[in-house]
Amino acid sequence: MKKFMDKDFLLSTETARHLFHDYAEGLPIIDYHCHLSPQEIAEDAKFENITQVWLGGDHYKWRQMRSNGVEEKYITGDAPDREKFQKWAETLEMAIGNPLYHWSHLELQRYFGYEGVLNGDTAEEVWNLCNEKLKGMSARKLILDSNVEMLATTDDPIDDLRWHKQIAEDESFPVKVLPAWRPDKAVAIEKADFADYMAKLGDAAGMKITSMADVKEALKKRMAFFDEMGCCISDHGLEYVMYAPASEEEVETIFAKKMAGEPLTAREIDQYKMNLLVFLGREYHRLDWVMQLHYGVKRDNDKRRFELLGPDTGFDSISTSAPAGQLADFLNELAYTDELPRTILYSLNPIDNAAIGTIIGCFQSADAVGKIQQGSAWWFNDHKTGMTEQMTSLANLGLLGNFVGMLTDSRSFLSYARHEYFRRIACELIGGWVENGEYPDDEKALKKIVEGISYRNAKRYFKLS
Repeated sequence: MKKFMDKDFLLSTETARHLFHDYAEGLPIIDYHCHLSPQEIAEDAKFENITQVWLGGDHYKWRQMRSNGVEEKYITGDAPDREKFQKWAETLEMAIGNPLYHWSHLELQRYFGYEGVLNGDTAEEVWNLCNEKLKGMSARKLILDSNVEMLATTDDPIDDLRWHKQIAEDESFPVKVLPAWRPDKAVAIEKADFADYMAKLGDAAGMKITSMADVKEALKKRMAFFDEMGCCISDHGLEYVMYAPASEEEVETIFAKKMAGEPLTAREIDQYKMNLLVFLGREYHRLDWVMQLHYGVKRDNDKRRFELLGPDTGFDSISTSAPAGQLADFLNELAYTDELPRTILYSLNPIDNAAIGTIIGCFQSADAVGKIQQGSAWWFNDHKTGMTEQMTSLANLGLLGNFVGMLTDSRSFLSYARHEYFRRIACELIGGWVENGEYPDDEKALKKIVEGISYRNAKRYFKLS
């Protein structure tokens, strides 16, 4: 029997162990998509206890606690932090086979030096150990200790980016903290607060928005500001990528209807969204930004609790409504005029892996190595099975060696252990192919591939100096 999560965790062959320990393990991290707070980084936030840094905002953990019958007061409510931690420890005990079990123990090992097992019986010991060590930790120290070279936050077009400016001007902190453009509220014309957001967008851009042309001009102004602040990455959260062409006149009419409080048809909503997304895609190409499309998610399914707790609280699920043909047609709309930016595609539904693998092959070019990427296994898929399936599918249909690798997609400063988790799984997969005679034991080639997937491909792709 192997020891629980020892130095060779997930590495079953000699080749896998060699690839991880000699090539992947020590490389810096480029976290090109996360939800960390730039304010907490700027102010170098400290945390009173492990609950604050570990459970605050972590809807992955909240979902499992609810599955374990835990009352909401111990999850998002006002119960004492020690009691919340106890409930999480008791939940974790039941999470056999869940990536949270692995992530949690990797984090306890790497940041707190705890080699034991967290459960209901050990919760007090772990609570005291972590809280004592947290006295010497802070947001910036956790980032530095994780060997992070660059991280990109998730930022609304109306954000003044004051915290990013403060971080950039602080020469004592060497990590690049870049804003990433996320204009979801400008795209989501179906939302009840759309008109209110248009007013805020207009204020941020120093203009009044009364037309679709104004929307584009305001966004263009804000993109110029983001670009000046070092932004080189955009991101979109969509239920699906749509292809619904419409004339500029038609889209102006749709926008006017919405602003007048009139209901829109599903077709009209898609026409507005496609028109705006194509405009944004062309701007990303002009600015030389990367476009990320996250899709395949149905959000806020539990309406009662959404109304009580708000978004990003653990009530989202995989959607099956993402049409691959429309995704391909959307990309073609940009490619036809040679205005398709570097693009990363993520579907929350793993059944889309093969479709993405074939679509990306249609739009590659000499503009960049791996110009169109299949993104890493995302959200409900960033576990051993999901990562293995995503990389295997990409290898089957494309060039795994050009893959830009892992991201955290997290709100926690402890989540960089996920990069280690990913690298171990990648090395196990590649090492297995070598051991099975499916790829030669070519040291030079394997080093290039493993270092590329772990770090160097992302550095090249995002043009980081």
